[in-house]
Amino acid sequence: MLRHWREEDRAPFAEMGADPEVMEHFPAQLSRAESDAFVDGLGGLLERRGWGLWALEELSTGRFIGFTGLNEPGFAAHFTPATEVGWRLRRDAWGRGYASEAARAALAFAFEYLELDEVVSFTAATNSRSQAVMRRIGMTTDRAEDFDHPTVAEGSRIRRHVLYRLRRPAP
Repeated sequence: MLRHWREEDRAPFAEMGADPEVMEHFPAQLSRAESDAFVDGLGGLLERRGWGLWALEELSTGRFIGFTGLNEPGFAAHFTPATEVGWRLRRDAWGRGYASEAARAALAFAFEYLELDEVVSFTAATNSRSQAVMRRIGMTTDRAEDFDHPTVAEGSRIRRHVLYRLRRPAP
């Protein structure tokens, strides 16, 4: 279930952000202060505009397992301005289809309620798991659109990113 953030999400989110495997394709693990600031920012955006990166809850248990949703990249690139679909899940939630299911719900919101014509997604070229999710949810890539992420340090193994796109389905 995609939902608003709760105070009790902070601890499991901080654990997720400190997990080296979860954060393998990001520039750094998050400190508790960075994690809390991230949650504050996500929650504030949801409150102000009604959409964003929602907390992700496992329906059968009510357990916080990560986040999924929509975001506007805060950097300039050949494909911006754009709206992206993104996710990050706890390692113990990987491989269960949660990312694909939640991303499809976020895409439905993007196309049906926000009436967007296109949604993008991107990740480090090294992140095969996220790329597999992108393909499962119907996104396609053109390797000519791969890019060096402007906020990742030059020389970093995760600087090179792949871009995926999905157009709104025809009525």
